[in-house]
Amino acid sequence: MTDQSLSAEWGSLTSAEFQSNEKWWPNSLNLRILHQNHPDSTPFGPEYDYRKAFTGLDVDALTRDVDALMTDSQDWWPADWGHYGGFFIRMSWHAAGTYRVSDGRGGAGTGAQRYAPLNSWPDNGNLDKARRLLLPIKQKYGKQISWADLFVFVGNRALETMGFTTAGFAFGRADIWAPEDDIYWGPENEWLSIHDERYTGSFEDGNRTLDNPLAAVQMGLIYVNPEGPNGVPDALKSAQDIRETFSRMAMNDEETVALTVGGHTFGKMHGAVTPDHHGPEPEGAGLAEQGLGWANKHEKGFGEYTLTSGLEGAWTPTPTQWDNKYLETIFSHEWQLVESPAGAKQWQPTEVKEGFMVPPVQPGAPETPPTMSTADMAMITDPAYLEISKRFYENPDQLADAFAKAWFKLLHRDMGPAIRYIGPQVPDEEYLWQDNVPAHEGPMIGDAEIAELKSTILDSGLTTAQLIKTAWASASTYRRTDYRGGANGARIRLSPMSEWDVNVQSGVNTVIGKLAQIQSDFNAKGGPQVSLADLIVLGGNAAIESAAKAAGHDITVPFAPGRTDATQENTDVDSFQWLEPKWDGFRNYAQKFDNVPTEHHLIDKAFMLNLTAPQMTALIGGLRVLGANVGDEGYGEFTDRKGQLTNDFFVNLLDMRTKWAAVGEAEDVFEGRDRSTGDLKWKATRVDLVFGANSQLRALVEEFAAAGGEEDMLRHFVDGWTVVMNNDRFDLD
Repeated sequence: MTDQSLSAEWGSLTSAEFQSNEKWWPNSLNLRILHQNHPDSTPFGPEYDYRKAFTGLDVDALTRDVDALMTDSQDWWPADWGHYGGFFIRMSWHAAGTYRVSDGRGGAGTGAQRYAPLNSWPDNGNLDKARRLLLPIKQKYGKQISWADLFVFVGNRALETMGFTTAGFAFGRADIWAPEDDIYWGPENEWLSIHDERYTGSFEDGNRTLDNPLAAVQMGLIYVNPEGPNGVPDALKSAQDIRETFSRMAMNDEETVALTVGGHTFGKMHGAVTPDHHGPEPEGAGLAEQGLGWANKHEKGFGEYTLTSGLEGAWTPTPTQWDNKYLETIFSHEWQLVESPAGAKQWQPTEVKEGFMVPPVQPGAPETPPTMSTADMAMITDPAYLEISKRFYENPDQLADAFAKAWFKLLHRDMGPAIRYIGPQVPDEEYLWQDNVPAHEGPMIGDAEIAELKSTILDSGLTTAQLIKTAWASASTYRRTDYRGGANGARIRLSPMSEWDVNVQSGVNTVIGKLAQIQSDFNAKGGPQVSLADLIVLGGNAAIESAAKAAGHDITVPFAPGRTDATQENTDVDSFQWLEPKWDGFRNYAQKFDNVPTEHHLIDKAFMLNLTAPQMTALIGGLRVLGANVGDEGYGEFTDRKGQLTNDFFVNLLDMRTKWAAVGEAEDVFEGRDRSTGDLKWKATRVDLVFGANSQLRALVEEFAAAGGEEDMLRHFVDGWTVVMNNDRFDLD
């Protein structure tokens, strides 16, 4: 083959067809998650702070513009009944509804609906038009309003323009500028796969369980298939799917019914034509479509000919106003199974009672009967849902209150504590699910008190390892995806955290008991008061400084006082169970093993903790030689100076006099033996050895182990430790 023909062949390839490292080595550790959202990837520059930029926004003017848009029907995508309210509610719901409590991923907090795969999910059909309708408003206010905030604000305002009183609204969601490639949405290779690859068990054996961390029932859906499980119109089975998926998204039965009833009070479903008229989704559409997808070739392709879910019809006769018509409609009729023009299974009354026909969606079109999906029928079929639906039917005020709170939770669940909320519409009421901590009161401890407390802690008999283990156990529960966990609040002393296996094995309760006594004695003096949360972090900092000094290094670990102590009463026990670590490579801990190698869990943990690759690497090496492992097996403790903060882990990992071999077929643990004598020198886990085996990590290790590298290692260790300790200090932003 000539150079010319070779160039011609390569020139015909798309970027997707070039072979990546993942293609050649699919099992290789991928560190991309630790490098995403680089400051240089944004259009605003490194000094831009959205929360500060927002302070210049005229929220009243924004509200007026959004309200005007609601009834400004555009010829290229006309509003049903002249009001975009139902359309924008769906967009907001689908932006927020991807949240899942298992790992905190998804949700409305990043504006991710602009990118694949979300922009092209079948369940998000035609929401590209909703986003395009908002473009003039975004252009008007620029970087003072994020897409993430705008996506959910318009849905909130839609409710209010149609007569509903919401619980308020908080701004503060900053946009991302690339897709979140780290989110695992499921194992399927096709949209809406019906092969149940994400389930174990079955309906028949009563043990149908959705795999963690997933929340939706099929690839490309936000919640459940509205036609029923795998398109089968069985309302009871649909209720099982609804209950599981809504619980995975942090909603209980009452919240689930309230959201279904309240959300379906507005707007309609679209299935006016058969799916063969649809073009490709936005990510697969041609250049001329300019980011719009699902082009409909039937007639004019929109309005009364719109195709989205395939179901066709409105739930109520008053689809642009808040009322109790959804429940009045569903309880006032007998329902029969029919097919939409698109062939979807849906339910309509056997006979429509007077006053319940739906007005024409576009002028000149006929009236239509009200329509329910199989998921709607679950609200009056499942016994628990039926009981709640009846109560709401008989007590509309209870429905309004429950829907307001559930809708607020839906839009804000991934924002973290209320201290992160900004804007003039933030409600005064706080909720248990926000994980709030008390505000700090009184004077803050200063340098003199901090020095005194450090000395007291180091003289208490608690070891360096005990103090570091406890501080890490408290702070490392944080996850950046939904701003939950962390050291603030000292919830490590409360249920359920105090009973977690990782904390019991680490002996943190004994340490906390001793620190609580130090706190009591100090506060009894009557000066500035110290919280247990501050004391736990300060103890870890003091231990690190002491361990570094023992190795000949004089370092200071930054400390910012001001944490407070939560109570058991403001701790959501059930919700906090999701924060329990099953794997923590920083402590060589694995409560259980799955099909994912533990080093991959380490990368995810580092991402959750906002760490860079150098910080993660330095923390691993430092924590190993400090004896911070869970348990006393000695894995990864490559040092003869245990308890001193050195770079011994890296030096000894690279030592070619050691030969490594797996112990057992699982290759989870390894032995390092002297090449000459065969004597056992070290023991290691997969997490330990990946730092010598992975090329990117090894490059860091080689620098930390080289002459002068210990200083770099200490700098990244302290920086990383401080990040972990302060991740939840939203008061410092």
